[in-house]
Amino acid sequence: MTFLLRNILLPVLCSLLLATMVAAQETPSLRFDGQGLFKIVQFTDTHYIAGNETAKASVDLVAETLDAEKPQLVVFTGDIVVGGDIMKGWDEILSPVMERKTPWAVVFGNHDDEGGKTRQQIMDHITQKPFCCVSAGPKDVKGIGNYVLEVKDADGAARWILYCMDSNAYSTVEGVGGYGWFDFDQIRWYRDTSASYTQKNNGKPLPALAFFHIPLNEYSIISAKPENLIGVKNEDECPGAVNSGMFAAMLECGDVMGTFVGHDHVNDYIGVHHGIALAYGRFSGTKTTYAFEPHGARVIETASRTRAFKTWIRLKGGETIQPAEYPKSFQ
Repeated sequence: MTFLLRNILLPVLCSLLLATMVAAQETPSLRFDGQGLFKIVQFTDTHYIAGNETAKASVDLVAETLDAEKPQLVVFTGDIVVGGDIMKGWDEILSPVMERKTPWAVVFGNHDDEGGKTRQQIMDHITQKPFCCVSAGPKDVKGIGNYVLEVKDADGAARWILYCMDSNAYSTVEGVGGYGWFDFDQIRWYRDTSASYTQKNNGKPLPALAFFHIPLNEYSIISAKPENLIGVKNEDECPGAVNSGMFAAMLECGDVMGTFVGHDHVNDYIGVHHGIALAYGRFSGTKTTYAFEPHGARVIETASRTRAFKTWIRLKGGETIQPAEYPKSFQ
């Protein structure tokens, strides 16, 4: 019996356990539904603190929004867990998503690594969770979490791509203050990745969206004409201290139709600049930081084989506001 346990049953059990763990860590497949639609919910700036009673309202918001919208993907766009037990905080804020078996992605903000854990340590922790679509990205590219997600048709072909990028935190250049910006190697990575997908698609750029935390400098250009915005601007934008050219790269590559950010808690607008939609999510946090009430989330609905999307804000309590269609609403 001892021989049987040690040499036959134990190896089999270990193999099954390992297979289960690996399966839980595999990137979920993202696909358009039977109607050719794919829905994304963006949560941003929860500023979650484990054990903080006020912060728990963000977990309730995530659960309520998922039950109402039933998205195929959730994207957290930075400044998600900022204090307390950091890893416990991530487990708690992600719990409604994992319980509903909804695929999810994360990009980091400028505050995520200020609670005693590095970006890499957080990445190592969350990528072990089920239904995770997150990747640390290439080691030779600045930042932690530069990766692409493919949204496929029933035939298995990628029809849309989603860029998730680390917009970094603060300036690292001596004498230059303020927030960070996309490094040249990140822009090169984006260009190379975009060109590769375009080549595979017979020279035609695939429809794409991009998610990151800190807004591009071009956001302040479109907000100078508030009549062209859907949503509100309640504070000046806080982009990176240097415009390193990511918007220009997206414009030239021709795939990205919209960028979705957070960072500026009381802005939730969307507008278009040179054909690219520049959008904020809706603040999803609480009074653990400066707040926008009621808090909520941005919903984005894409359709296969089109270069268009719909978007709206869902507030806590169920009200939906600021519906927009790209490009129709901005023509």
